[in-house]
Amino acid sequence: MPRLFTAIEIPRDAALCLSFLRGGLPSARWIDTENYHLTLRFIGDVDCHTADEVVAELDRVARPGFELTLRGVGAFGSKKPHSIYAGAVPSPGLEALQADVDRACRRAGIAPNPQKFVPHVTLARLRHPKGEDVAHYLSGRGNFRSPSFHVGRFVLYSSRDSVGGGPYLLEEAFTLRESVSRRTPEHIAVPA
Repeated sequence: MPRLFTAIEIPRDAALCLSFLRGGLPSARWIDTENYHLTLRFIGDVDCHTADEVVAELDRVARPGFELTLRGVGAFGSKKPHSIYAGAVPSPGLEALQADVDRACRRAGIAPNPQKFVPHVTLARLRHPKGEDVAHYLSGRGNFRSPSFHVGRFVLYSSRDSVGGGPYLLEEAFTLRESVSRRTPEHIAVPA
C-alpha cells in the first residue's frame, strides 16, 4: 500500500536558499535539498484502487498558477520541538489550491485532515534538542526570505515507511492553468 501526499515542489534557486539554513543545531537531522517540498495534503497509506481514485479527483483540480515566497523559520512542538521549518508568505493562490486538493481527497474517500493547514517546508527533524539551542538557531535566522517562484503544478508523492525526510517518489504531476498575468499577450488588431 503506498503512503501518499500532495505537495508543491521547491525549485532549485529556492532550495539553494533553504540549504543555507542548514547547520548550527546539534540535534538536527537535516533534510536533503532534493527532498524539500511544501505539503498540501497528507493522504496516508491507501490501497491501489483508492490511490487511482485520488489521482482521478486531483486531475479535476483547475486552478491558475501563482507566485510563492518562503519566509521565516520556526519549530513545531512548542514544549518539545521536533522539527524546524521555513514558512510561506500567505497567498490566496496557495490557500485556494490547498482547499481544492483537500476537497478532491475527500471526494475520493479520504477522511478529512484534522490538522489546520500550515504551509511550510521542513528543514530538519530534531532528536532530544535543548530548548536554548533551538531558540538560538531560530533567533539567528528569523529574517530568512527566498526569492519568489512560480508554482505551475502540484504533485503526488509516495514515500516509504521511514522516520521522515525522504526519499520520495513522484507518482503524478498536475499542471495548473497559466495565470492571466503570465500569459504571452496575443497580437491585438488595432482598427484603422
